[in-house]
Amino acid sequence: MTRISGFWPTDSTASCSPDIASTDGLVCAVHQPNLFPRLSTLAKLFTADVWIVLDDVQFARRDYQHRALLAPTVGAPGPSRWLSIPTRLPAGRATLIRDARMAEPVRSRRRTADLLREHYRTTPYWAVFKERLDRLLDLFERTDRTGTVAQESTLLLLSMVGWTGRVVVSSDLEASTGRSQRLVDLCSAVGADTYLCGTGGMRYIEPAVFDRAAIELRPFTVQNGSLWNGASRTSAVAALTAYGPQRLAELLRRG
Repeated sequence: MTRISGFWPTDSTASCSPDIASTDGLVCAVHQPNLFPRLSTLAKLFTADVWIVLDDVQFARRDYQHRALLAPTVGAPGPSRWLSIPTRLPAGRATLIRDARMAEPVRSRRRTADLLREHYRTTPYWAVFKERLDRLLDLFERTDRTGTVAQESTLLLLSMVGWTGRVVVSSDLEASTGRSQRLVDLCSAVGADTYLCGTGGMRYIEPAVFDRAAIELRPFTVQNGSLWNGASRTSAVAALTAYGPQRLAELLRRG
């Protein structure tokens, strides 16, 4: 199991998630790698002690694994715009996230840099974000795996708001195939006694499976307020570059 460090050192000295070594129980979130994830997704992962990156499920073109919806600068008018990484699926629709490949890495790197700069270069914290972004862009030259870039883009944002949790990929763990039982098995594999579940997951989760394993099923929702408008659709980059890492971390702690 890997603790977030090295490639993305945290920016904040504040404790933005519980110290894993000093807590009796662990809160686990299981989520696919998303490209510059939505604010609601970032908030859920921020709340967890362990993020299990779900990399061995089917890649979905209509999901957020290879794209992010960029909102305009906070408080400014204008439309949102999609940032997408063209991706090829070697096994067609059956391709797993870990096997999806970038079709045009060089062009994707350039477009990622251009669109993010176009949207957020006038924000108060663009320079802070861009320093980390440049390191992520270098990754386009070292891998053609879409999932890897998406995962690292999420870790970039998490590190900037001071998250110090652990990251584990699901393909490294043994788990059943049934939806609820698989989640229980994944939580058990990392020693978690609480599973953090978003509103979408609560529609199909079987609570009895978690009860039998003595794992708490904890629903996760975000509060109402201007920060959270569109949080389930648009990338967290807009909030990060507007509020800055320290302030956004404070807002995330409040939920």
